[in-house]
Amino acid sequence: MKKKRAKQGKREASEPSRLLAQRFAVEAPGSLLDVLSALRSAGFKAYVVGGSVRDLLLERPVKDWDVATDALPEQVEGKFSKTVATGKAHGTVTVLHGERTFEVTTFRRDGEYPDARHPEKVFFTDDVRVDLSRRDFTVNAIAYEPVAGEIICPHQGLSDIDRRLIRTVGDPVERFREDGLRPLRAIRFACQLDFEIEAETFQAIPAVLDRASLVSMERVRDELLKILESAKPSRGFEMMRQSGLLALFLPELEASRGVVQNEFHAYDVYWHSLHTCDAVPADKPLLRLAGLLHDLGKPSTREERDGRATFYNHQHVGAEMVSEIMNRLKFSGADRDYAVNLVDNHMFDYRSEWTDGALRRFMRRVGVEMIADAFDLRIADFLGNGLKQGFPQYLEEMRGRIERLLEKDEALSVADLAVDGRDVMRELGIGPQQRVGQVLKEFLEVVLDDPGLNTREELLGRLRKMRAGGQ
Repeated sequence: MKKKRAKQGKREASEPSRLLAQRFAVEAPGSLLDVLSALRSAGFKAYVVGGSVRDLLLERPVKDWDVATDALPEQVEGKFSKTVATGKAHGTVTVLHGERTFEVTTFRRDGEYPDARHPEKVFFTDDVRVDLSRRDFTVNAIAYEPVAGEIICPHQGLSDIDRRLIRTVGDPVERFREDGLRPLRAIRFACQLDFEIEAETFQAIPAVLDRASLVSMERVRDELLKILESAKPSRGFEMMRQSGLLALFLPELEASRGVVQNEFHAYDVYWHSLHTCDAVPADKPLLRLAGLLHDLGKPSTREERDGRATFYNHQHVGAEMVSEIMNRLKFSGADRDYAVNLVDNHMFDYRSEWTDGALRRFMRRVGVEMIADAFDLRIADFLGNGLKQGFPQYLEEMRGRIERLLEKDEALSVADLAVDGRDVMRELGIGPQQRVGQVLKEFLEVVLDDPGLNTREELLGRLRKMRAGGQ
């Protein structure tokens, strides 16, 4: 029996080695092999570490290849012609080789983390196991040396990958207090990899919210976007709520929990928001964010009228809240305006009797380049109500009419008019002033209803009549 168990253990242990060798042979770029070879030929140890090893074992695409070595930063710089001292004080040198870049980091152990992000001091070592012991999660604490086929896994990371489990290296409170972003990263990894978070690790998060509060909003934003790119982001936001991170970073969404809706919804505002987010295409993370936040205005606008909940103008209130959130999370102005526009306009309710002019005004208000995303959000909003009524068919008719209008290439903005501000100033005999823009907007309203009037002759004629009439 003992011999049988020993053989079985050896066979199971060899599986990761075979898989890594096969996957590494297919996935590893030649430039990475050059970097590893250059370090080894100089007498140094060199391992592929972290997420790249994890993703090879999970048969996922590898985005970044990180290398750990016992070579000191200055020695790494001396081996390669193109390097950048991206984190030299902490042992990291970026090596530019071929068309790729690789972060090469000296084996180290870390000192205290006073700012909840960076160690105050690092201590270099020649032991890769010491280096792996400072890392965040066991699934990221694995090193692989491809020439010998050696796997270094001192913290049961291979077992946790097999169990699909996110677990900290060592004491979770201690690990989370070192870097306040790690609790959110645990949730992000669980979402990205479709793993569970080990119970002790998850239960440690509420005890370190003070450290999480010190994290820069840029880092929080980036983690939230990665959660939004996962297959089911609602898992991540619900874990954030349960752990206290949602109230810390998105208290407006937390406040929507328990806000009861009307007969058009099976869920409260919070769960409707999460289901809407899931229903948005996964390759549109910013649109998913708009879906997550689209009903934030409902709690403050909720009223009971004749025993029925109403939320008049919640989209406009919500748009203002989204603007504040996007600014707080340090999104770019363009990203903020994108999300605000979609939230502000998510309540469109098409009817067959809409005139072409009404459709053109909708297209102008939303922006032609954002109509497809506005449709995706409206569909997700509908699917997220929990009533399982299927696809809103009226949107198909609306889409067809919009496509036909776009084919006609008719004016949808002031810039599309046959006259411009210079024409207005010349014909009316005025200089640059607010009146110029007002006239152009009036003309746009006219041609939205009757595109045939958008000719230079017609609009110049109207300008001359205005001047003759003293307007």
